[in-house]
Amino acid sequence: MIVDSFFPRKIKAALKNEPPGMWMPNLPDKCIRLSSGYPAPALIPTEELKAAVVNLLEEEHDLPLHYLGSPKIAKLKEKILKKLAERDIHVSGEELLMTSGACQAIDLIARVLLDDETFVIVESPTYMEALEIFKNYTQRFISIPIDQHGLQTDQLERVLEERRGKGLALPRLLYTIPTFHNPTGTTMSAERRQHVLDLAVKYNFLILEDDAYGELGFEKSPLPLKAIDNDGPVIHIGSLSKTVAPGMRIGWVAGAREFITACSWFKKDLNPSFTQATMAVFLDKTNYEERLKLLRNTYHDKCDVLISAMEKFLPEYVSWFVPKGGYFVWIKIRGVDTSLLLNRALSAGVSFVPGKHFFLNQKHGNEYLRLSFSYADKNDIVKGIRILGNLLM
Repeated sequence: MIVDSFFPRKIKAALKNEPPGMWMPNLPDKCIRLSSGYPAPALIPTEELKAAVVNLLEEEHDLPLHYLGSPKIAKLKEKILKKLAERDIHVSGEELLMTSGACQAIDLIARVLLDDETFVIVESPTYMEALEIFKNYTQRFISIPIDQHGLQTDQLERVLEERRGKGLALPRLLYTIPTFHNPTGTTMSAERRQHVLDLAVKYNFLILEDDAYGELGFEKSPLPLKAIDNDGPVIHIGSLSKTVAPGMRIGWVAGAREFITACSWFKKDLNPSFTQATMAVFLDKTNYEERLKLLRNTYHDKCDVLISAMEKFLPEYVSWFVPKGGYFVWIKIRGVDTSLLLNRALSAGVSFVPGKHFFLNQKHGNEYLRLSFSYADKNDIVKGIRILGNLLM
């Protein structure tokens, strides 16, 4: 049997891409994990989630474990609708779909909007798992660089004008992480937010807003793009992975009813129904705003520790953006291939993610790396940066 002969053309094309997760380094024991974009272990509410499970099963017995699941699944959706409204995102129940984390939401949007003729605009650099997903559906990309103020919308406008003038195909979708960007930690300015919305209307493309870190501003978070979207091009993706627990796989996508209906058509019943019901109980018994204050203060403190350590231990030719929220700091090391540096760093006991994984053209990321301050404790952050500094001297 020739197995490959059973795959349709689009699957054969997708399987030629780099396998998912190749960006993850194999970590030696006791390695300081400055690569891990995970919540701090101490901030995962294990006891509260345990209590939520017990409460759910004591109240509903076997019901949450059946196909249809608990009626509290609907309560979770109500809570997310309310949470979105508090951030000035006003959508109806028909305009919101619960998903298994943000990645399922990205995949569903890609599935219903993209084909191999579709152009997608991506930031350069951008979230590597989103790139993995989009490459399963199209190989047609337009990369637009970002700077300390986020997506360079003036460059985007020039590209769009040029393509229209030459009669070239215009993009259908822009994927952006405007707030506390992954990997750079930058935030799109208010002027650029309005500009990109205006461009979406003028050139008739949709904006897929990934807001995974939007609630984790150290001081004040800007309004999401969806909150200032008066014409409807924005599809908003969110998650509780960064604010509660990633293993619960609670995410959502909000947008025009027609898009949400199409996504639900293909999602079918692929729900983590038990964890959704558990999360509904957890949120019902949790002061979520107080929890956000704890997260913001903790991550702000850890970010300050990381920046101070870099200023102290890294050589002057190393530069970086200082984030105002989120999990990450983006570093440029002139003249250094960070993939080669990673091998030495792992041997010395510290990890990071080489910048190449965040670019369509991986050569553009050779001198960059992403550090996370979210997972490691403060002592390990300092120790890890000292190790990196010694390797660069």
